[in-house]
Amino acid sequence: MADKFSFDIVSEVDLMEVENAVNQALKELATRFDFKGSKSSIEFNKNDKKITLVADDDFKMKALKDILEGRFAKRGVSIKSLEYKAQEKAFEGYIRQVAEIISGLPSDKAKELAKIIRDSKMKVQTQIDGAKVKVISTKKDDLQQVIAFLKQTPFPLPLQFTNYR
Repeated sequence: MADKFSFDIVSEVDLMEVENAVNQALKELATRFDFKGSKSSIEFNKNDKKITLVADDDFKMKALKDILEGRFAKRGVSIKSLEYKAQEKAFEGYIRQVAEIISGLPSDKAKELAKIIRDSKMKVQTQIDGAKVKVISTKKDDLQQVIAFLKQTPFPLPLQFTNYR
């Protein structure tokens, strides 16, 4: 039996589920009465991991975001994985906003996560390994406490726990 146990903390997004959520949002957009005759649209660029929202005005932009976020929630994709950029003027007075899909743990967020775990005073070790944080302990119970602690801690990215050994 191994004397050390570990798991990895990652932040991944299933792009197929994102695509499904965008397609469902487009279907809802086509059937909504408040968007009849509107040039509002949602486009998903899978290669760049960006969703572009175009709306007539601020009210419709907010409604577009609500539709998209609602579909994300129904497909089980965390809304935390969306990072909205600033709104900009588009053609003929329309408003455009880009939402980037964040996948993976950037190094600054990985350091922040490791610091949160260290500050919790639990008897575990953390290692930053690329786009993931490895948590190591001699007791499985300590690892389960870390998982429970992190699930209750507000963190700006969605977290998944993998490779539990």
